[in-house]
Amino acid sequence: MTKAWFNVRRAAQVAAYFAKAEGGEINVLKLVKLIYLADRLAMEKYDYPLLFDRLVSMDHGPVDSLTFAYINGCQDDRSEWEKFITDRSNYSVGLANSALSEVDFDQLSEADLEVLACTWSSFGNMTKYQIRDYTHAHCPEWEDPDGSSLGIPYERVFKFLGKRDSQLLAQRIMEKRRIDEVFAGGA
Repeated sequence: MTKAWFNVRRAAQVAAYFAKAEGGEINVLKLVKLIYLADRLAMEKYDYPLLFDRLVSMDHGPVDSLTFAYINGCQDDRSEWEKFITDRSNYSVGLANSALSEVDFDQLSEADLEVLACTWSSFGNMTKYQIRDYTHAHCPEWEDPDGSSLGIPYERVFKFLGKRDSQLLAQRIMEKRRIDEVFAGGA
């Protein structure tokens, strides 16, 4: 079940941005790494993630877990997701509409698009394994889960980004989530 604080349409648009940049279809491993790195860059620049997703360490590196579940087709309510991203096939997903333009990315601000462009510029030329290896080496918040998964607290990411107020920044994210739950009637 999707949480009130998780914007599926926004996550689909982030995935679609990278699929479009890759030429319309993108490998799942590469996509989930790009999404994580974009979330991390947003936290570095603006003290907030793009997606407010649950962050987890998995064998191939850090992942935004709810977004990953949508990529894998593991969520029931897929109507917003399927407007942007096709079902997973042969380790890839693609654009549901190849004619997407910036106007279609209505959930993303100019700052969000800048983060995505910067992430693509830095990592888009890497292969799925190069980007995976990069996250293992350069995202110290990731811990090898040894075949399982481990949560990555936002505070831990902020700490490794060198933020002095990592605990306070993480608390603000969790407070935003709680407020979103209350307004959605899930308190």
